[in-house]
Amino acid sequence: MKAVILCGGLGTRLGEETSLKPKPMVEIGGNPILWNIMKTYERYGFNDFILALGYKGHIIKDYFSNYNSRNSDFTINTKTGIKHFNSIKKVEDWNVDLIDTGKLTLTGGRILRLKDKLKETFFLTYGDGVCNVDLNKLLDFHKSHGKVATVTAVRPPARFGGMKIEKNQVKEFKEKPQIGEASINGGYFVFEPEIFNYIKNDNSILEKEPLETLSRENQLMAYEHNDFWHCMDTIRDRDTLNNFIKEGYTPWLG
Repeated sequence: MKAVILCGGLGTRLGEETSLKPKPMVEIGGNPILWNIMKTYERYGFNDFILALGYKGHIIKDYFSNYNSRNSDFTINTKTGIKHFNSIKKVEDWNVDLIDTGKLTLTGGRILRLKDKLKETFFLTYGDGVCNVDLNKLLDFHKSHGKVATVTAVRPPARFGGMKIEKNQVKEFKEKPQIGEASINGGYFVFEPEIFNYIKNDNSILEKEPLETLSRENQLMAYEHNDFWHCMDTIRDRDTLNNFIKEGYTPWLG
């Protein structure tokens, strides 16, 4: 089963980092947050990824192109480019599709550009947050209700988009309300291919018309997760996650 990770945004609130690299490549604990997200999927037995690239996507391509080299000692012939690995350290067994979905394409549009690769149920995750949601239980919940979409609902501060939930049915999806307490979009989704019927073009924002329409049509369900979740929107968020790792607190890794 494929896991799509959105890796193309500008990450403007992390400007001192994202002026040089895409947001998913900002490091926490010495590894990109993207690597941490992928390790969470690996933890639950999922290793088939599609990375929807955009802003500075070449940096992510370079990272994976040189993944073995980064994790091994090797000898290289500079004329032929042939490498001989002297000591190959254990590396992850991942299949990674790196797809350029456009520098300015919005979240829904990035998914739409992957339509030909997503013929079955798939995961979707933002490339800037970590969570210890049990992905197998999330998938089981999604399969149990037969709807088009499932969103993981979490409960951090009210600066995020809110959802009104009744018996796991999302009755209202609203991006970034100004007041009130509500479960919010935790960024770990499961979708059926029918999601593409709700996305128009590159300018479609997933969190606006597609998810709002799904909720009105009773096609969006919420899997409530009341344990660890943390995004990385700001430098302060990055520092908080780094402090967690220094203290040995990494619930998203198990």
